[in-house]
Parts: sequence; structure tokens; C-alpha cells
Amino acid sequence: MGPENHNDDAENGALLDEQPSWQYEAQDDGPEASTPGGSDMHMQSGSSDAGDSQSPLPVWLRESSKSFHWRWVPVRVRQVARAAVAWSKGPDPPQIQKITPFFSWIQEAPVRFIDNYLTKRRHKAALLAFFYFCWLLTFILVLNHSAQAGNIEGYGKPQPIWCGASFWNPGNSCGLNGNRCRPFDNATLAFRCPANCKAVKVLNPHAVGDQEINYQPYVIGGPTAAEENSTVPVTIYRGDSFICQAAIHSGLVGNDNGGCGVALLSGEQSNFTSTKRHGIQSIGFNSSFPKSFTFISGLSSKCVRDLRWPLLAVTCGFTTILSLCTTSPPVFFCSIFTMLFFHVGLVSDPPNHSDYASLTSLIIGRFLPAVFVAFVIYRFSVKPQLTGLTANIEKTILWLGGAWVGSLNNYTFAFIPLQRLTPHDLQVQAGAKLALVLVVLLIFTIALGQVWYLRLEGRFPRYLAIYSVFVAFLLLCVALPPLNLRIHHYVLALLLLPGTRPQTRPGLLYQGILLGLFINGIARWGFDSIMQTTVDLRGGDGQVGSLLPNITAPALGSSNITFSWSRPPHPYDGVSVLVNDVERHRWYYGEGDPSHTFYRNDGMEKEYFRFGYMSGSETADFTKAGVWETDGGFKEMEPGPSK
Repeated sequence: MGPENHNDDAENGALLDEQPSWQYEAQDDGPEASTPGGSDMHMQSGSSDAGDSQSPLPVWLRESSKSFHWRWVPVRVRQVARAAVAWSKGPDPPQIQKITPFFSWIQEAPVRFIDNYLTKRRHKAALLAFFYFCWLLTFILVLNHSAQAGNIEGYGKPQPIWCGASFWNPGNSCGLNGNRCRPFDNATLAFRCPANCKAVKVLNPHAVGDQEINYQPYVIGGPTAAEENSTVPVTIYRGDSFICQAAIHSGLVGNDNGGCGVALLSGEQSNFTSTKRHGIQSIGFNSSFPKSFTFISGLSSKCVRDLRWPLLAVTCGFTTILSLCTTSPPVFFCSIFTMLFFHVGLVSDPPNHSDYASLTSLIIGRFLPAVFVAFVIYRFSVKPQLTGLTANIEKTILWLGGAWVGSLNNYTFAFIPLQRLTPHDLQVQAGAKLALVLVVLLIFTIALGQVWYLRLEGRFPRYLAIYSVFVAFLLLCVALPPLNLRIHHYVLALLLLPGTRPQTRPGLLYQGILLGLFINGIARWGFDSIMQTTVDLRGGDGQVGSLLPNITAPALGSSNITFSWSRPPHPYDGVSVLVNDVERHRWYYGEGDPSHTFYRNDGMEKEYFRFGYMSGSETADFTKAGVWETDGGFKEMEPGPSK
């Protein structure tokens, strides 16, 4: 108990002493307050001369008088609680944290130079406007040059495509016999790929024959068996492979700068090989597929590469200059936020787009609501952190450097095997649980340090109340049964940013990283909801957990196989049959017997059969693949769904 608490106790004791004995006895709070001397001792204490120093009350009596309404709580517990509350309030007076710059004369030199030569406010405003103009002009010119698709001789201007574009849709989306995805051959596509396509992975299980592909690039095929050792091998890829990743795998396009090429559809092919080339491990498939493609080599093209790295140097250079030359928190924050937001949205991690006009429209639409959130971030976290800070070099390294690390999240944190923080991903993705534990421990360790600084400033009780509200809200979200809580990285940034208020060097770094994560999350994905249905959480190509058809043992012939199934339960009214991942038969209730016979001309290749219920044109999950072996036997389907 501090001195101030002791005085409070003494005053309370004196007040009790001044009361008549009958009144005090009426307020007696039980055995804790009972004494051998009863009220006589209090009357004696109260009758002391005014000039004499008042003798302190016993500890048990002070405890009783201070805790009349909490007398049911053990004394030791109350003492510990009071000590914890006193500790949380921090020192008196509070110790407001301020950064004292190292070599201040060097760190303050750029600002001092500007103040000496531009003494009036309007001159500084004009210099700032000129700075904005120079960055905007340079950024637009380089971006416009990068947006030019170039020209491929004989094929014209290549079409920009995103990293996950393919010639085939998953499941039975291409329709019966794949007719919605025609043509199958004798067609070309001149395309242009962005940079960093190698990092794209499928995030939901995809069936390739009897294999389940997840959390890896989606390229099926590669060099033909006769061409594997050639310097420039002929490569054949299944039609549902990601085009840009296949182009990287073949060596036509680089991952760092993207590039252009021409894909040639080559119709039905068989026996797609599995090879690792240019950092991508392709998937093998030992049967036929009606649509495949290769790349035309030896073409003369004027393809403008993806200029995200030169643009990174441009924006990084301008933000560094601004950080070194200003100590104004609003000028610094507003400028850095805007420049980083448009750099992420248009250059380093743009959303999927077909042209830069639509991309620019999308980013502006996301920027406007992000500004309102940024104002709250500035008012309650950034402004206290940056006000009075003159250590411009340290601010540039820690705060601005951290902001770039967070903004380039698709590069800097891509190695962490945490994609969506869903229970399914944590169960299935290799290393996800360990990564989550390490991340939580790191955040907890950092939080302990920030709690200490908040306590020194006397702000810990207030922030404890704020984070209690956050936790209560998250628990309420978890309790809503129809929906799933999903912590996007922009939500994580918003939750942790308030704790970075104290002006410390670690706080500068943490705040910069968190702000960068917020910028990357909104510019790339928008304000995605934190409460999502299971279907939305897994995406349009994810498994939905539906019922699966019950397929009886097939009837085998010398060159045919017959499958039968029972009537679909409500709400389903049909069955779709995939053969080698292509829909080959649809049956609806009332259209004949629930069975079908498939034929093959020879037994040189395996064939893979999967079955799924349909409700109208909507398809549920498929079964895992049953295999019609080359020797005429049939390998039964394993339990569980596929997609």
C-alpha cells in the first residue's frame, strides 16, 4: 500500500471513530470487525487531543473499513487485487515515453536546412506540392509504360491475364464433354503474364485423377518423355493448368518480371509428365484429357516486362526523402499512406484485373473508405507516436521500413504457411499449426513490452478496457453458429494498432508493420467481412460438405464398365459423372434407369470415375476417384469428397 493509500485508510478510520458506538455497532460487518474491546477502543481513540498524532488503525480494521461491500472476499485476495490495480496505474507522475535521437544534429539536418532556406509556410507548401507532382508524374509514366502490352509478330497485342487463368473450369463447369470450354485445338492465345506468378497456389483441394492437389502451383504436364533431356524441350500441359505458371515452368516467361507468349491449343493428349523446372513442380497425369496446350517458341515480340521493381525503387525513394525532410505527423502520415496504398493496389499486389482502367477504378473505390479508417488510426495511434519526434533517420528505418515490409506482405511473409487462418487450413496445410503457435508467441511477447510502456504512461487501465471490448466482440462473433470468424490481416492490424501508441523505437517498428498490413489487406482484397459462411470461407471452388452418391459395385466387361446408383435424396434430382476429370454423363430423375455404361477402345490407359449429386444445374461435392485399371479390374473409391 502506498503512502496515499495509508492516509486514506487513516482518514476512514478517523471517521469511524467519530461515530457513536451504537451507530458503529449497527454497521458491524461480521467477525472481521469484532474486537475484544468493542467500541470502547474506538471511543478512546476518538477522544485523543487534537494536537496528538492519531495512532494508526490495525491492518484488519483498515481492511474491513475499506472493503465493507467485499467482506465475503478473503483478505489476502483483496490485498492482491489492490496491489494489481495499483501496479496497473503505473508510476505517479506518469513517465511519458519520448525518443531522444542518436546524433540529433545529423538526423535533424534536412529539416534544419529546409527551415533555414524556406522560412515561410507557403514556400514549404509549394515545395511539398512540387514533390507530389514529381512523384505522381514519375509513377504514372513508369506505370503507363508497364501497362503497355507490347506486340507479338503475327499475333498482335497480347492479352493481359492473371496468374490463375486457365483454359478449363474446375469440376463440371465446362459442361457435358467440355463443350462450354471449346475450342479444344487449332487455336492460339497471345498472352501477357504479371510478375510473381510462381507464388500463386490452389487453396482448396483439386482432384487430378486419384490425386488431391492443394497448397501448391497448379501445372499438369511438362516436357514429353522423348524431350525431357532436350535443351528446349517440347512441353505439353493439360488444359486446366494455370497458363502463366506453365509458361514459367516451360522457361518461356520469367517469374521476376513476367512476360509474353503464345499458347497453342493441341487437342486431346495423354500421359502428362511430372517434372520440376524453374522452381515449379508439375503434376503428372497418366490418362487422356480432351484439351491441352503448348507454347510457340522462336517468336519475335516487343513485350514490356512487369516494371514493379523499378516502380518500387521510385516510390521507395520518394517516401524516404519525405520521411527525412518532415517532422509534421499529418503531412508524413497522409503522404505515406496514399503513396503506399496506390503502389500496392496498382503495382506490387494488384487485384485480378483485365485492364488498368478497371483496376484503377477498383483501387480508388477501395481508397476512399480506407481514408476514413486511416483517420481514426492517425488520431489515436500514429499522431501520439510521431508528435515531437525529430529522429528522422530512425523514423525512416523503423516506421517507414516497417510499413514497406507490411505493404509487401505478398513477398515478405509469403514463406509463412498461413493462408486464411481457417480451421480447415490449420488442419490440412503442412506446418500451419507450428507457424500459428510461433506467431501467437511472438505477438504475445511484443504485447508484454507494449503493456509495460502503456503502464509507465498511466494508460494501461484504459487500454485494458478497450482490449476487453475487442475480446468480448470476437467471442460474440465466434458464438454465432451459422457464420465463421475470419481474422484477415487488415483486421489483425486494426486490433493491434492501438497498443503502439507510446513513442518508443520498438513501437515505431510495430506500428509501421501493422499499418503496412492494413494497406496491403484493403488494397488487395478490400474490406472483406470478418463473418463468413462456410461456402464463402472456402471459395467458389471449395468443397461444400454435401452428401455423396452411393455407387454400387460396377459390372465389368471386356471393354466396358457399368455403374448404377440409387435415387438422389432431397433436394438433389440428378447425378453427374466425371471421367478423367471431364463430365461425360448427366442423369436426372425420370430420365431412365439410374445407370450408365462406359466403353473404351483399348486398355492401355487407366480411367478415373467420380460421381456427384446435382440440383438443377448446381453440382455438389464429388466422390473420390474410382480407377478402371488397365487389366480390366476396378479400384473402389475411397471415402470422402473431392472437387
